[in-house]
Amino acid sequence: MSGGLFVVITFAAAAVQTLRFMLQKRLTGTGLSVGGATFSRFLFGAPIAATVAALVLIATAQGWPETGARFWGFTLAGGAAQVVATFLTVALFKLRNFAVGVAFTKTETVQVALFSLLILGEGVSVLGWLGIGVGLAGVLALSKSPAGGAMSPRAALYGIAAGGLFGLSAICYRGATLELMPLPFFTRAIVTLACVTFAQSLGMAAYLRLREPGELGRVLRAWHKTVWVGITGVAGSAGWFAAFALQNAAYVRALGQVEIVFTLLVSALVFHERLTRREGVGIALVVASLLIIVLGGARG
Repeated sequence: MSGGLFVVITFAAAAVQTLRFMLQKRLTGTGLSVGGATFSRFLFGAPIAATVAALVLIATAQGWPETGARFWGFTLAGGAAQVVATFLTVALFKLRNFAVGVAFTKTETVQVALFSLLILGEGVSVLGWLGIGVGLAGVLALSKSPAGGAMSPRAALYGIAAGGLFGLSAICYRGATLELMPLPFFTRAIVTLACVTFAQSLGMAAYLRLREPGELGRVLRAWHKTVWVGITGVAGSAGWFAAFALQNAAYVRALGQVEIVFTLLVSALVFHERLTRREGVGIALVVASLLIIVLGGARG
């Protein structure tokens, strides 16, 4: 039962994240810096996550769960890794051949499988590795720059580092939810999310205060434009955390690659952009990888 549930939750999280990316495209006129735009997501998401966590605990007659050193270690490390990975990804767009670097971020699925084994002792089945490999091939095909381009060592370095840090954050979030056992999976997920977003908000606020004076005020003044990004961001994160609470993070992130398929379909159906043959092949490979993982790889 949990196997099928994690698939549904992962697909829903990927769909909500696609919506968040669509909303973020409309933030170019807010005048916010990269740091300010990133902070707005956590600032407006943290109170929502905290409120939902409180309501869930009250509704289930649960007190605040015992959160030990391992829980906070996973929570803080995961939150920091996610923020740094986000900055690295944004930095790729300032490089000439950033498409090469973005492609390297897609190695996250392989890296998260390795981290899962090394940190949590959760291995991946043979079919799971096959699904991850097929999905990686599909995503790399979708990420390839149509015009090509020379290899940029800096872009490759940024991309691999970002992919590794995103993978590390997924493993840490999975580890944090496991530390709250035997609470129900959603309770573990929303409590972890509330703690993570609260820590990220404090950290980002301190960073902006020191490095970008005045940006905090600009974020607050732009609340009516950024609040929806925060709402969809925390909703998507709740889905990812719930999936991590149910299943090995390697399978969750591998299935999460359906997000790029959703994005291309939105581009075609909403913005009327034509899909190329290469994109069609990439989508087919990603869908094939999802079927492999759902039908065989994640059953163990």
